[in-house]
Amino acid sequence: MAMSVEEKAMERGSPSWLQAFTAMAYRQLLRFRGARSRVANAVIFPLMWLVFFGYGWSVAFNQLGPMATRMFGGLSYLEYLAPGIIVMTVFTGGFGSGLGVIWDREFGYLKEILVSPAPRSAVLLGRITGDTLATMIQGTLMALLVSLAADYTSPRGILAGLAAALVAAYASASIGTLIALSMKSPEGFHMVVNLVMMPMLFLSGAFYPLDPLPGWVKAIAYVNPLTYAVDLTRGLMYGVHTLPLALDALGLAVVTGVFTLAAVAKFSKTYIA
Repeated sequence: MAMSVEEKAMERGSPSWLQAFTAMAYRQLLRFRGARSRVANAVIFPLMWLVFFGYGWSVAFNQLGPMATRMFGGLSYLEYLAPGIIVMTVFTGGFGSGLGVIWDREFGYLKEILVSPAPRSAVLLGRITGDTLATMIQGTLMALLVSLAADYTSPRGILAGLAAALVAAYASASIGTLIALSMKSPEGFHMVVNLVMMPMLFLSGAFYPLDPLPGWVKAIAYVNPLTYAVDLTRGLMYGVHTLPLALDALGLAVVTGVFTLAAVAKFSKTYIA
């Protein structure tokens, strides 16, 4: 069905920017509906962290009493971890956008798009937007599960946290796409993503506070869009944050914008023989 939408646009001549953007976003949403394994993987991975890491360390930190509470800004460890799990879900899910680029290249669809009259920026941004919206379905599901686990009952806080997670999802989809455009095979993509994703997760403040870390490590952490997303989400949900929320929002927006523009620039120079 997605192909028929694009073909109709092509039959009318060069599609407008909005037509190309909408067609690609719609296509990615349709692909997500049929990718059950991608949905399961993006939800199960953070859920495992919540169950084994969250509950396990909660028991250990509870033995420390008030010391642990002060360490996590007055929150229990499970409460501290909850916003990070939400952001982790959309972050890992967003990287799946890059894998879609790889498969489109393998099956020749990407080549057809590149030689079409559709504006390349519209194609790429529509693709990233569609993948981001699909990822937010996973994020919303995980937010509900995490809220139940952490006994969090503020609908406004959940919605605010999801708004921050939305930008993080867009950032991860842009990063994943940027990496994929530089890769030639799914194996290469997975290798690079694993090398990039794990440090970003552990240097985001999702699992532990960043303040005790050495200065050079914190400097790396503050280039990480996930750091701002986690701190912003935690601040909006619980009122506990390391940086001012305005700085979190600005940092997340700037880093997301940089990676998105880099992906658009890379795509505009992409050619397939």
